[in-house]
Amino acid sequence: MRRGKMVPMSSLKDKLKADLSAAMKNRDEVRTRTIRLALAAISTEEVAGKAARELSDEEIVKVLTKEAKKRREAAEAFANAGRQDRAEAELAEKAVLEEYLPAQLTDEELNRLVEEAIAETGAEGPRAMGQVMKVLNPKVAGRAEGSRVAAAVRARLSG
Repeated sequence: MRRGKMVPMSSLKDKLKADLSAAMKNRDEVRTRTIRLALAAISTEEVAGKAARELSDEEIVKVLTKEAKKRREAAEAFANAGRQDRAEAELAEKAVLEEYLPAQLTDEELNRLVEEAIAETGAEGPRAMGQVMKVLNPKVAGRAEGSRVAAAVRARLSG
């Protein structure tokens, strides 16, 4: 154990570490590999920038969302290349990561939030997309992929 100032860990990071230990004991290779990769991504983010820091749960959710998106994109690429075994492995890792993410918004919930953001900003037309996204992003953080949110806003503003 390192000596020095103890920095309190976020509860989500603690949960990941505890789940990693449990997965290793249960010899669950997919969970072990996925949680290790998630913790590595979190550590990388913590030391990025000018000074090392401890990530908040919200920041960890962003990292995990990015990792889940990578798995989805890789699964699509493998499936398109006819590598169904690799695609399934990527989807299994994505499923493990999603257990640590907030529940994803349904299309109805997302559309309702888009409507509220448009009403709040008084936005009209495709040029106002940035204005709407600025209001909407904090409300959907971690609960919907950015491309999905952008598509919903674009459809509503141009239609």
